Amino acid sequence: MLRMNLQLFAKDGPGGEKTEPATSKKLTDIRKEGQVAKSKEIITAVSLLALFIILKVYVGGIGTKLIDSFKTIYGLMEKVINDSAQGVSINMASSIVRQSFMLILNVIVPVLIIAVIIAILGNMLQQSWMVTAKPLAPKASKISPINGFKRLFSIRQLFELLKSIAMIIIIGVLVYSSVKKNMNILLTFYDVTLYTALSSIGNIIINLGIQISAVFLVVGFVDLVYQRHKFKTDNMMTKQEVKDEFKNAEGDPQVKGQIRRRMQEVSRRRMMQQLPEADVVITNPTHFAVALKYEPNSGRAPVVIAKGADYLAFQIRDKAKEYNISIVENKPLARIIYHNVDIGMEIPPELYYAVAEILASVLRANNR
Repeated sequence: MLRMNLQLFAKDGPGGEKTEPATSKKLTDIRKEGQVAKSKEIITAVSLLALFIILKVYVGGIGTKLIDSFKTIYGLMEKVINDSAQGVSINMASSIVRQSFMLILNVIVPVLIIAVIIAILGNMLQQSWMVTAKPLAPKASKISPINGFKRLFSIRQLFELLKSIAMIIIIGVLVYSSVKKNMNILLTFYDVTLYTALSSIGNIIINLGIQISAVFLVVGFVDLVYQRHKFKTDNMMTKQEVKDEFKNAEGDPQVKGQIRRRMQEVSRRRMMQQLPEADVVITNPTHFAVALKYEPNSGRAPVVIAKGADYLAFQIRDKAKEYNISIVENKPLARIIYHNVDIGMEIPPELYYAVAEILASVLRANNR
């Protein structure tokens, strides 16, 4: 007879078909590797949308600041040239360039900082924040030509290609519509001032940018849904992988069972060693056995020093006979103590009367 492992014929290989969702541990490990489900279009859309909205609101102030900056720069240049009889030195030119650069930075940097912050928020909206350097580590799979060809002709690249073509078509339609709509304004530029023409072009570009950003945002949300679905599908696990992960995380169930059995055996042995100190054993009579110890001068209620069910109950009764410990049959009391009082604990006040009757009869019989 030939032994055949049917798992070898499973859909996804020896581990079987991947039908189980990824566990939290696997998702955490994947996240540490830098693999997340996110859409780059959402980040681009949020950044562009915020940038164009800022420009639309503050473009007048930014334009005024830029004009003032240029006036200041040309004023500095004129002052240096007029004050210098021998021409402009290298130090003077460096000073002018440095001041000009700082003036322009004061206008542009706040806008860029806001754009960067919004880009970071766009990432955080898709995934929680985590800093990891593992994606920077070199991997042979990243430089493998075979893997490169697989990525180049994969379904994901086909989806990216179709998405790019669709976005180019939509953006082209938006640009054409915007130019056609504002053609009358563009044809009047020969008869207006430079500031008016620049202001009109700026408004057209900003409005077009907001529309394009909105398209990026819609496409980005669609892409995010697709990426999350693909991420979930790609990282599904087989039943065997789930079992192996549970073993690694929680320990092998067989080993844990052996440890538990050994601990129970040690506890049982210790319990049986204390059994000779018992004053009475209350039985069910065959299913449960509970051994009680009472010290009248200790100020404590009777204490359970041993208890067991079925075979262990038989051992307790057998040991009690060996040490001449009184055995009393009381089915309800034995069951209640077994289920409600742990070893080493005193009996609860509700059972004082019933236990006192049994102890009194046992002590009286033993002339105590």
